[in-house]
Amino acid sequence: MKHPALAKLNGTVTLAVKGESVEAFINLLTDQHIPVWNVRPMGTRHAEMNLLLPHVFLLRPLLRRTGCKMHVLKRQGLPFTVIRLAKRKFFLAGLALFWIGLLLMSSLIWDIEVKGNDKLSTESVLKAARQEGLYPFQWSFRLSSQDKLSRALMQKLPEASWIGVEKQGTLVTIQVVEASQPTPAPLYSPRHIISKADAVVTEIFAEQGRPVVHKNTRVKKGAILISGTLGDEENQQQVVAKGEVKGLVWHEYEISSPTVQRSSTYTGTSHDRLYLVLGNRAIQLWGYGKIPYSTHKTTVEHDPLTWRSYKLPMGWMTESVRETKIQEQKLTEAEAKMSGIEGARADILAKYGKGTKIMSQKILHEKRENGKVYMKVLFEVEQDIAEELPLVHNQGE
Repeated sequence: MKHPALAKLNGTVTLAVKGESVEAFINLLTDQHIPVWNVRPMGTRHAEMNLLLPHVFLLRPLLRRTGCKMHVLKRQGLPFTVIRLAKRKFFLAGLALFWIGLLLMSSLIWDIEVKGNDKLSTESVLKAARQEGLYPFQWSFRLSSQDKLSRALMQKLPEASWIGVEKQGTLVTIQVVEASQPTPAPLYSPRHIISKADAVVTEIFAEQGRPVVHKNTRVKKGAILISGTLGDEENQQQVVAKGEVKGLVWHEYEISSPTVQRSSTYTGTSHDRLYLVLGNRAIQLWGYGKIPYSTHKTTVEHDPLTWRSYKLPMGWMTESVRETKIQEQKLTEAEAKMSGIEGARADILAKYGKGTKIMSQKILHEKRENGKVYMKVLFEVEQDIAEELPLVHNQGE
């Protein structure tokens, strides 16, 4: 006979039947319309078979009539699973509490994210959301509909032209589109362009105003380069001087460069710690003990559980502690000098902005002491030397 439908739901039993009349016992099962399957003769006086749990209780009269005895070999199906679980009450209670806790945690709002705001502060958006009942650790079912929340926030924040509210699991995202407002034109007062350092002028371009110096002119710090005063003494007009002026400027650097460079590298050995994350708490599950490395770096990887597109407020966190070691590299005196000079050149280019060029360099003094090379270096740099100076009444040039 084939395997009956819903056998696992009703429960199945594997029996071993022994006796002189095993064949008569099987014939009686057929006469009584008791389904059996997987009948396996194990000899002339022994057979194994499968039947449904409810039919086991009908076998006693048949066993008496044939003089056979039975022995249960295996029990399968839902009834037996329920009985086993019923004996483990604490396990069932813990499982029920786990699912109840998971359901409660997934019904809370854990985080609120504000996107798209530039001029409008995040604090003001969150304050308006709190007034509408939207804040962390609020129950999801107590929130108004997303459309209603959007309309309420737009009324409280007139600086925004549109606000959207989207809920994904325990995360609520507030998308803000700010109203575009014309940028007011800046109001400039009349001014000169002056030199911000002692220099030799290499380039001058006056967009507005009157150039006072020319190329190859040596100027002092504070000297007027482009005047904001036009005309003569009788007919004068004050304007906002605009333009670009470049000049050669000299910078003196005190440089100390070590002849031994130290760097940190990974050895390839690591020690991992595994945590169970519940909300903003982490429970360590694996990797106890002290860190066995004298020098190390730690990296953290968080892997939250997801359901469809929703992030649940629980997951796993792996903390990897990697062993490091300090490597030393010895440099020659020439290499140490080059390293120090390159660092000074990079500092000049970063400090004086776009368009800066280092024209030349000259070592004025050098010495080696205590594992370092000390130098005094003079750099000739072409850079922007223009600086604005508000123009006051009766100010001469």
